[in-house]
Amino acid sequence: MTEARGTWVGSSVGRREDPRLLTGRGRFVDDIHVPRMLHAQFVRSTVAAGTVVLIDLSATLAVPGVVAAYTAADLEIGDVTAMLDRPPSEFVPTAMPVLARDRVRYVGEPLAIVLAEDPYAVEDGLEAARVTYDAGAPVLSDEAALAPGAPLVHDAATANVLVDVSMFATEGIGRILDEAPCVVRVRAKTGRQNALPLETRGAVASWDARDEQLLVQTCTQVPHQVRTVMADCLGLAERSVRVLVPDMGGGFGQKCVVGREEIAVGAACLKAGRPVKWIEDRRDALTASFLAREQRYDVRAAFDGDGRMLALDADIVCDMGAYSCYPFTAGIEPLMASAELPGVYKVPAYRVRGRAVTTNKVPTAPYRGVSRPQIVMVMERLFERAARELAIDPVEIRRRNLITEFPYTGVNDITYDPGSYLESLDLCEQVLKDEGWYDRRNEGRFIGIGYSCFSERTGYGSAAFAKRKMAVVPGFDMAEIRMDLTGAVTVTTGTMSHGQSHETTLAQLVADRLGLDIAQIKIHQGDTDRVTYGFGTFASRSATIGGSAVARAATALGERLLTLGAHLLETTRDNVTLDTAHVRRRDDNRALTFKELAEVAYLKAHLLPKDAEPGLTASATFDVHGDGTFSNAAHGVVVELHPGTGQVQILRYVCVEDCGVAINPQVVEGQARGGIAQGIAGALFEEVTYDEQGEPSCASFIDYKVPTASEIPDISIHHLETPCEFTESGAKGAGEGGTIGAPAAVLNAVNDALRHTGVELDDTPIRPETVQRALATIGVFA
Repeated sequence: MTEARGTWVGSSVGRREDPRLLTGRGRFVDDIHVPRMLHAQFVRSTVAAGTVVLIDLSATLAVPGVVAAYTAADLEIGDVTAMLDRPPSEFVPTAMPVLARDRVRYVGEPLAIVLAEDPYAVEDGLEAARVTYDAGAPVLSDEAALAPGAPLVHDAATANVLVDVSMFATEGIGRILDEAPCVVRVRAKTGRQNALPLETRGAVASWDARDEQLLVQTCTQVPHQVRTVMADCLGLAERSVRVLVPDMGGGFGQKCVVGREEIAVGAACLKAGRPVKWIEDRRDALTASFLAREQRYDVRAAFDGDGRMLALDADIVCDMGAYSCYPFTAGIEPLMASAELPGVYKVPAYRVRGRAVTTNKVPTAPYRGVSRPQIVMVMERLFERAARELAIDPVEIRRRNLITEFPYTGVNDITYDPGSYLESLDLCEQVLKDEGWYDRRNEGRFIGIGYSCFSERTGYGSAAFAKRKMAVVPGFDMAEIRMDLTGAVTVTTGTMSHGQSHETTLAQLVADRLGLDIAQIKIHQGDTDRVTYGFGTFASRSATIGGSAVARAATALGERLLTLGAHLLETTRDNVTLDTAHVRRRDDNRALTFKELAEVAYLKAHLLPKDAEPGLTASATFDVHGDGTFSNAAHGVVVELHPGTGQVQILRYVCVEDCGVAINPQVVEGQARGGIAQGIAGALFEEVTYDEQGEPSCASFIDYKVPTASEIPDISIHHLETPCEFTESGAKGAGEGGTIGAPAAVLNAVNDALRHTGVELDDTPIRPETVQRALATIGVFA
């Protein structure tokens, strides 16, 4: 690796995206207008389970402005099927039709697509559609799905189980649990959530007759995967599909899977012979878009008399809704939870069973953190319970169990790279003690302090995803870089920003590698025609994997510049260096500008060194050939419970995080704050529920409570830095840690505030009425 030059990495450079986005010059999917464009919306199922008797669109077609309406039979599209390479006993695939045909499996499932001249006519067309069902009994919880004799959501999935994997089972664990001095148990449930990006999903599809190519402009985190599935479903060569992502207003994982609606928009464009635009309205975004998080845990942990964990035994059930998402499948949550439950703690013996259950609810997709908010919450509750049973300080029992020697290979067959687990916890506790919060717990108010310690596994490479036996194995990424005649640089990457500041942070990496000013670097992403392949942005992979590919490509271009510069300066390669857009001789300081070098490379090829190719371009790939890298953090929370209302007020929030080298500390803090806000939302506010017929309760923000600035406290962030040995920049991922740690810390703080009641809460979200009932046990009433 060529040594980094300059001081861009580690600097809080202002976000280059902000001037465009804050002054209304951004370009989102809904800003796109194409001549002759039709507007699309979907006729969606109004029943959660049943067969389709008749779809009558005759009245729809009679609505003024409606141009066409198509069912699955009209479009003849292939299904979207996500696969694991596992035996039938462990995995049952579920083909997800782009438009439902003879059977519906959740309220909101798309049945037909309506096209009209304007957005108002298309809504009128939807109202005119008539669908007749033979409704069945819906399965609306994992308990109901697993009950003997329960209706089957998919005929092939006996007992409604899509994934059933026992990944680890240490020999003799049963004996350890039977003989341990202390065994504690946690049974916990977490509520179903919506990732809720500010920009709802949408797509504009148009046919380019000159290029013989379907152009799909959509807000997705995974453009290349959308292209692959689109081509397959529509029977097109991949070169005949181009996916282009403009600015994107959030994703959080909901957009890192391939949605059936965007495929239908492409098919409708080809069928109608006109461009088609679909923008998901907020009702559909709340009720019919991918959800996440609904999980149930039954976990036991054995401890010795000194509070050291001896064994961990877990049964994990995840309600994945009606279908597997592409490409991750219904295994995304139970496999993640099973593999990573031990977390930052030394666990000598481990046994786990993870199941994905199918129900008549919206399918589940990844959501920021993917199972780790839940597994951290469960582990932290185990330590709190053991601390109480053994009369050990809750922070001290964590210290006795934290991994402190690295690299560490756990019982879960994962190797953890160096981190600051103990140092983070110590600093977090010290901050709260120095601020006097421990003294305030004795003031007679219901004040509690809670902690969480965790790691955020990032940089999942191909080897890590292959352990899940995914048929599509995400992992590597690509980057391509070129210098033009002015000496400016354009970088194309396979990652896709939806708010993480890639235009800034990736440019910082390039600037240091080439000795350029950041203003001379342009970052391109989200265009399947500009980079051969990429797996997009999810799992905090953009800086670790995508950024490493970018850094390597910049290094390769730097080598070409140095070779050319040495030749033209008539010296050896070792006697030149890159310096502020120049190649400079070390001995006499003579230099050539990048512009002068580019003119030779492009316009005077006869002056190039022998066997050198014209132009100044380079490309690179990067993959992590191990278990990835691990950011880590400790969160400390102070809450107060209000007896009259049962409300939980967060008084103080401290985060000590270590994501390796922070390319841009300001961006890292923004990611942490945003993640913490989403974690608090899951702990206290957000949950999607259903009535007895499977109708979702959250059709608007009146029903789905999202925290505002009033509910999110000031957050104090402290940085530690343990550079990663595997990535080109030393950075680890920073996108999900805030969300992972917050629910556990908040829940522990609430339980600490309830310590005199004898009541312990293990489920989230924590509702005010639950707190009121707990306080009533000690005679405190509204």
